[in-house]
Amino acid sequence: MNKLWYGDNLTIMQGMAKYSVDLIYLDPPFKSDTNYNLLYKNMTGKPVPEQAEAFFDTWTLDANKLEVARAMPVLMREHGVDDYYEDFWRLWMNALRHTQPELMAYLIYMVQRLLYMKTILRPTGSIYLHCDPTASHYIKIMMDAIFGHQNFRNEIIWKRTSAHSGARRYGPVHDVILFYSAGQHYTWNRVAQSYDEKYLDTKYRHNDKRGRYRLSDLTGAGRRAGDSGRPWRGFDPDAGGRHWGVPAAIVRELGGDPSLSTQEKLDLLDGHDFIYMTPGRGGKPGFPQLKRYLEPGSGQPVQDVFSDISPVNSMAEERLGYPTQKPVALLDRIIQASSNKGDIVFDPFCGCGTTIYSAIKNERRWVGCDIAILSVKLIREQLIGDKWRLVERHDFEVDGIPTSVEGAEELFRRDPFQFQHWFVERIGGFPMQKKVADRGIDGRVYFETAEGLREVILSVKGGKLRPTDVRDLRGVMEREGAAMAGFLSLQEPSKAMKVEAAEAGMFEYNGINYPRLQLLTAREVLESKLELHTPTKMGSRIASVQGSLAL
Repeated sequence: MNKLWYGDNLTIMQGMAKYSVDLIYLDPPFKSDTNYNLLYKNMTGKPVPEQAEAFFDTWTLDANKLEVARAMPVLMREHGVDDYYEDFWRLWMNALRHTQPELMAYLIYMVQRLLYMKTILRPTGSIYLHCDPTASHYIKIMMDAIFGHQNFRNEIIWKRTSAHSGARRYGPVHDVILFYSAGQHYTWNRVAQSYDEKYLDTKYRHNDKRGRYRLSDLTGAGRRAGDSGRPWRGFDPDAGGRHWGVPAAIVRELGGDPSLSTQEKLDLLDGHDFIYMTPGRGGKPGFPQLKRYLEPGSGQPVQDVFSDISPVNSMAEERLGYPTQKPVALLDRIIQASSNKGDIVFDPFCGCGTTIYSAIKNERRWVGCDIAILSVKLIREQLIGDKWRLVERHDFEVDGIPTSVEGAEELFRRDPFQFQHWFVERIGGFPMQKKVADRGIDGRVYFETAEGLREVILSVKGGKLRPTDVRDLRGVMEREGAAMAGFLSLQEPSKAMKVEAAEAGMFEYNGINYPRLQLLTAREVLESKLELHTPTKMGSRIASVQGSLAL
């Protein structure tokens, strides 16, 4: 069944079956905080608080990415990458760490995921990676390593805008799409793009009630002894060393019997106005020619420069308010070329869901995932529900979002960091994005007061609770100068922990007292719909968003 995942695509791909998808299209985030912030503003009506940590930034080199970089040669070996790339990787990462650490972080993040994409891609499948020239040549080196240089098909240039001012350089107006196949026997369907007006005016310059047409020869080279070499209405092809060549397809289209003589077929074409009598020149008579009409939907084979697909403008019907939204026409072209009806299309960074939209439109099955709950909501409600009227659990599934305590426990077992991420978002907060060194803080909730914005720091515990956990959080709250704190757990806190929380006292605002340190369990949030008790919580809009998702 079609599936929409909430979560880190790395964890999701690790659980997917080998050779399970036919086509992968990915448009990885370059500055995902920009995407998230604009999406948040469009869906809630207010900007993300400036104090909130930037949404998962693939360009940040942290301890976790350095650890992954060190382990990458082993991972490459496990996925069948040639040994000499391991040595290259070590030297390359050492150079980038001191010269371009942000680019190094991005490559680590992407290569780790591309290795798993190779595993889930069928031998007849293809992968298209959409990026900009900032990183495309770096990414291509590693795609050569992972998918094989012999399987590189195209570097596609998409001209995404007509003009862009550049300071002391040429205006940057294009994106790069790297196209690789999984092997030599991959799915490929011819796709065409519409002829431009200049071409049509030159080649199809005639017009009648049927539409545009060009003139084509009705004869073939060489003499023939049969009726194809005999004259028709005084026109003798044999005189010029040729013979009549009547297109069988047009005869069939007009209902003609294949057994008709050549002259009878020419009469049939002329009777339906498919023959044009050219005027003579220099005292010589003209000669009949065939009218070849421009077929609906016809065009020239698509080349590796896409200049005929415009970006999504502010007035476009397909616009969903996502800052890096790609046009449906772009995905239509890729999906039609590299998959067949019923094939499975996978987008590991599905964002606003353009790939899913195009897959549904082109009768493909699909799998999409995104780490942002707002993206999942956007796709689930606006794209799949409103536009296509698909029914959840009948036409598609949403996975990775706990709807029960058992689901929350399963998420924690599968991906503890994503569980933490979900729990913070579930109660209306902004998760910390780094997987290490969070100094006891897993997220924050903000609320407005007359004196300005105040914060509630959050700590999430999915495993066994310790009596000191609440005391530690109280210390972090005091250290950070936070107004309040929230302790979020899978298990029920002990009586001693509840006493410790109560001893933290109250936060008073506008004559109302709020417990400074509050405890919430997954069961209370999922079954009793409880939430943190704070003044005018800014994040409550996200909580309501998730509520509408039946979380």
